[in-house]
Amino acid sequence: MSMKPRIAIDAMGGDEGVAVMVAGAALARHRHANFQFLLVGDETQIKSALVKHPNLRAASEILHSDIVITADDKVSAALRKAKTSSMGMAINAVKSGHASAAVSGGNTGALMATAKLALRTMPGIDRPALSALLPTLEDTDVVMLDLGANTECEAKNLVQFAIMGAAYSRIIFGFDRPRVRLLNIGTEEMKGTDQLRDAAQHLRDATALHMDFQGFVEADKINRGECDVVVCDGFTGNIALKSIEGTARFVTDLLRRAFTSSIRSKFGFLVSRPATELLRHHLDPNNHNGAVFLGLNGVVVKSHGSANIKGVAHAVEVAARLVEEDITARITQDLARIQAA
Repeated sequence: MSMKPRIAIDAMGGDEGVAVMVAGAALARHRHANFQFLLVGDETQIKSALVKHPNLRAASEILHSDIVITADDKVSAALRKAKTSSMGMAINAVKSGHASAAVSGGNTGALMATAKLALRTMPGIDRPALSALLPTLEDTDVVMLDLGANTECEAKNLVQFAIMGAAYSRIIFGFDRPRVRLLNIGTEEMKGTDQLRDAAQHLRDATALHMDFQGFVEADKINRGECDVVVCDGFTGNIALKSIEGTARFVTDLLRRAFTSSIRSKFGFLVSRPATELLRHHLDPNNHNGAVFLGLNGVVVKSHGSANIKGVAHAVEVAARLVEEDITARITQDLARIQAA
């Protein structure tokens, strides 16, 4: 393996096709010139896409696979194809050390199961969590986890998620002590389930951790920018995430409809266009693309299936940052601190 870090790209794992995945990787390499790439998928299609990106071609190796995990494939089918599919081969490259991270826009459940089976969880982590960045009213996004990997969680799982989320926030945003809160139905200490209250007490007691634990947060405050990390079980997190995404689409569709309803409203749109463009940019999922499976022995990033070139590049850059800053080591250090406490 080259001395330079390498990112494995599942070139077949996106709704928009090989050309977009390759173009996204090429865009990311302009900002991370020290990285090499392993492009996994149909060799003919990848070579054709690389013609437009000589900068990426010079830093890439192709690993051929014509077997694709589709959105309709069951997890069991994906696991059976793990050694031959583009998704499975990208993850196995991380397992073997041939790559430092893997990025895929494929089936989320299949990616999670394949990654967990191949890489296993880190020592001290019982379950991996799916984490993503959500927009806020402040200058930085909020890290939220778990978003669907674990439907039921014990207090110790939530504590581990908090440690992983804080480490992720420190890397992505450079915070020394990220503000961490548990998602709950109220902010009072007596609110919520036994698991939530127990996890909160553990986090209050663990003063040596690199985080500022601030108790509970309600769902309507997630995007206010009042905290840097929001922790919850995967069932609650997935519902909250889909609600936020649906509301964002509802607002943008409502504005579009309002601005096209009459001649006067169309004129109003032209006057307010700078503001609406800022809103569109802020809510564009491509600017926040790249969900991370935290807690595995290796970096795996999930790109949204419908991501455009900019979105794919963002997901690849997330993987690059996590490799550069060695997120596994950061999580391990904080796990040792809480075990000592």
